[in-house]
Amino acid sequence: MKVGYIGLGIMGRACAANLLRAGFAVSVYARRPASAAPLVAMGATAYDSPAALAQAVDVVITNVSDTPDVEAVLLGEHGVIHGAHAGLVAVDMSTINPLAAKTIAARLGAAGIAFLDAPVSGGEVGAVAGTLTIMVGGEADALARVRPVLEAMGKTITHIGASGAGQVAKACNQIVVAVSIAAVAEAMKFARACEVNPAKVREALLGGFAGSRILDVHGQRMIDDNYVPGFKAKLHQKDMGIVADTAQALGITLDSTAHVSQLIAQLVAEGGGELDSSAIARLIAGQPAVAA
Repeated sequence: MKVGYIGLGIMGRACAANLLRAGFAVSVYARRPASAAPLVAMGATAYDSPAALAQAVDVVITNVSDTPDVEAVLLGEHGVIHGAHAGLVAVDMSTINPLAAKTIAARLGAAGIAFLDAPVSGGEVGAVAGTLTIMVGGEADALARVRPVLEAMGKTITHIGASGAGQVAKACNQIVVAVSIAAVAEAMKFARACEVNPAKVREALLGGFAGSRILDVHGQRMIDDNYVPGFKAKLHQKDMGIVADTAQALGITLDSTAHVSQLIAQLVAEGGGELDSSAIARLIAGQPAVAA
């Protein structure tokens, strides 16, 4: 199976490299040739437009920054849609607006291209290790055709439902992560205010019902005051904006989510956009967003 990859940032480069290691014939497109160079050195073929790449592959994967970027590479003037051919499947691993994913699916479907929205969780570590969690929306038969490709990049692949459902699952993931970070930060603040060692509190909680990956990983970050990013605050802000826009379109309120979104926005505004989003713990503790 021939696979094309568009979007060669930290996540995309790692995923494309795993596809090459798994034995797939991989083609790539990047706006900056330097981004594609390491993959070309591994055996990938570079193309000068998404349309040209799409014409040469069976599956084209996109992993770019935001909804407008996905729309541009898939539907734009030189987009994947102009490379349509029988059997082509487009898989978007970006995090975008669920309602936009439905529209993209309809546009591509009209051109004969099957579309899967397949956002991921697991960060750079999961991308490098090939252990991403992949949440898929779209037709089950299209997923069955590309599952071997996804298995080269992820460990857990779940078909959530129709087009847009994968993005809904990713939005839910970001809600849970953000609100859980705030809860852990408040627990650490409470422990310190009571003059109790927060490291010991974390140790105890990890063995009980409050135990979680957030408490484990981000709780340790808070104790160490070390916010070297696993997931940058500016990207989490973008994702929470997607949640807010979708909730508004649906006419629902998410009070806890809105509060944490404000904290993440404040963190970014105060210069912490490159920090891990768990650095909102500094704001919750009444400290500056960026340590002096």
